[in-house]
Amino acid sequence: MIPTPVSDVDLAEVAGRFGFLLHAAGIPVSPERSGRFADAVALAVPAGLDGLYWLARVTLLSDHGQVAVFDRVFQQVFGGLVDLADHRGDRPEDPPPVHTRPGERRPGGDQDEHTRSASARPSPVPMTGRGDDDGPEQETILAAVSADERLRERDFASLDAAELRHLRRMLAELRFAPPPRRVRRTRRDRRGRRIDRRATLARAHRTAGEPVVTVRRRHRIRPRRLVLICDISGSMEPYARAYLQLLHAAVGATRAEAFVFATRLTRLTRSLQLRSPDQALRQAGRAAPDWSGGTRIAPAIAEFLDRYGRRGLARGAVVVIVSDGWEHGDPAELGEQMARLARLAHRVVWINPRAASPRFAPLVGGMAAAMPHIDAFVSGHSVAALDEVIDAIHA
Repeated sequence: MIPTPVSDVDLAEVAGRFGFLLHAAGIPVSPERSGRFADAVALAVPAGLDGLYWLARVTLLSDHGQVAVFDRVFQQVFGGLVDLADHRGDRPEDPPPVHTRPGERRPGGDQDEHTRSASARPSPVPMTGRGDDDGPEQETILAAVSADERLRERDFASLDAAELRHLRRMLAELRFAPPPRRVRRTRRDRRGRRIDRRATLARAHRTAGEPVVTVRRRHRIRPRRLVLICDISGSMEPYARAYLQLLHAAVGATRAEAFVFATRLTRLTRSLQLRSPDQALRQAGRAAPDWSGGTRIAPAIAEFLDRYGRRGLARGAVVVIVSDGWEHGDPAELGEQMARLARLAHRVVWINPRAASPRFAPLVGGMAAAMPHIDAFVSGHSVAALDEVIDAIHA
């Protein structure tokens, strides 16, 4: 069979109908995933069914247990058993009954363990329609892409519930490394610059009063405190689900202080100290009643400085603010509070997931008022973009 050129095919129609058939067969395929499948086909331009198979499998599936059903529906649709043109303009119907493969019995029949395990394994679709000049079959890169690698470039706002659960493990593996600071307390160190006179004189009693051994001390080095303040207003709701997991990982790894705000500031450090992520996130959700509310960034920063910042949480700390900067109040007030924060903190990092858009420019509103007082401005819209966040915290 000679593959039809991509330019002659309505990719949106094919991807939508194929996604509906997969959904009817029990695979939770969303319209957003069908759109990603169409974009991948337009970008990669597969040469045959083998390439099309892996493009569809990587973009439409979320679990390895869905491969067996996916293989059957794919063979029925693109193997010639179902013509998507027959459904044009009509409501798609359920996929046709599953045809058994050689050596495989129908569901419900008697099967031995070997047959069941063999049918559950993924079976790539052989490529057809390839010319003689194409050479031997090349192994596609998409087949080797793991779930972690696929999620690294995904925008946090496009993740479903299953992908968010997988994201939780990836965020727990991040290594937060706040910069070090020198504290007032000292410890003994033979290479220290400061001489411990009392310890040196006490040691001289062993050598007839002669200070043969000089005891030296040096200041202790500790990592700076990490403070994370996350916007959970309505405009940040798609990203707040992922960043709440990031706050939980940071609290567990570095004993960071975690706050959220929408219309008011809420401290979540104690709630996120629980080891169970599910229990911690549930308790954090109950502690913040203004979830998906309005955005009042300036009052939230002012409350943080008045209640916690002057006590020492912000003094010399690395403060990370996660917000899109959509301030409902006066932007000038936000500029004043950010100036107060910048005078206390060692470093201010602002994470704005909207900055990933090529059309974004922090020129108006609260974001423009806060920019002069920010040390690092990053997007952090995906796991790959979090590398910039980790570098900004450590700088």
